Amino acid sequence: MTAAKPPFRADHVGSLLRPDSVKAARKKFYEDHSITADELKAVEDEAVKDVIAMQEEVGLLAVTDGEMRRSFWHYDFMGALTGLDLDERDEGVQFAGVKLRPIYPTITQKLDFPADHPMIEHFKFVAQNTRVTPKISIPGPSCCHFRTAVEDIHPAEYKDPQVLFDDLAATYKKAVGAFYDAGCRYLQMDDIFFAYLCDPKHRAAKVEAGQDPDWLIERYAWMLREAIKDRPDDMVIGMHMCRGNFRSTHAAEGAYDQAAEAIFSTGVDIFFMEYDTDRAGGLEPLKLLPKGKQRVLPGFITTKTADLESMDWLKQKFEEASKYADIDQLGIAPQCGFASTEEGNAITPDDQRRKLELVVKTAEEIWGGVDA
Repeated sequence: MTAAKPPFRADHVGSLLRPDSVKAARKKFYEDHSITADELKAVEDEAVKDVIAMQEEVGLLAVTDGEMRRSFWHYDFMGALTGLDLDERDEGVQFAGVKLRPIYPTITQKLDFPADHPMIEHFKFVAQNTRVTPKISIPGPSCCHFRTAVEDIHPAEYKDPQVLFDDLAATYKKAVGAFYDAGCRYLQMDDIFFAYLCDPKHRAAKVEAGQDPDWLIERYAWMLREAIKDRPDDMVIGMHMCRGNFRSTHAAEGAYDQAAEAIFSTGVDIFFMEYDTDRAGGLEPLKLLPKGKQRVLPGFITTKTADLESMDWLKQKFEEASKYADIDQLGIAPQCGFASTEEGNAITPDDQRRKLELVVKTAEEIWGGVDA
């Protein structure tokens, strides 16, 4: 394994396009019931090895399993928690022009992180098969609250939201410790709902549900801060924020301004912030990044379309960003994953590779290398 340690100047959010072999095997297992779990795992294992090799070949120093074993970026993790079930219903979550498959988190009992959570083994497999730093991306604690309707929270004690937030923080603190014990030194949490709560329509929906969106922003930051505050000194925590990513569509709009102060108060080491379109607003919130070792990786490079951003344009964006944050506290990553769900974005594997190559090349052009 390389001696290089995160944060790196070039990185990516985590999910990668599923190859046809994985899509076919998942259909055979989950729909046709024609292969065993071991046979599915064997196909996924080979796909993970392939995407690890691809990430290493393009020059990245932190690699993931591409979320090859997941259907969703968040629900697979959440559904394996003690006390949280996934119900399938008639109507899916609305994105821009399309709807998600109708999966609904339901909290049925006291929440906890189980010792046999499958993603511990997912991480270990990556660690065993890479020469660089293994990373795993999991949904942040806010996901379990934001994505669960009030009527789907059944334990009586959770009618007090702070009791629920206390247990979510404790559950995630336990998860952080479990990943560390499994050898993980780079854990990323996707806490995208900070950005959603800057969107007028999502804020209005929370108000309609009897929830104050600004209070939620503050409580979501508190949960994450509580979950990671006791992590060992050699464990790096990243956080990704975006406005939805399903088949190259989005679900939210709005600048980070209303949440930026809370975001940068979480104690997270690396912030992956979507910035590929005007939906994300301006770069002014970066001025709230505390001086020091924390780093922002603005996602100027989109994963939603195949067109490659020009190096001149990327340099111009970083020149603008450096007006608000020290260039030494910046890096580059795509704005989101390439396949937040198993369907993937409307690009090809070759497009995906070119995007990751551009991430690395940008880091080399601006900072002189990925580990600069």
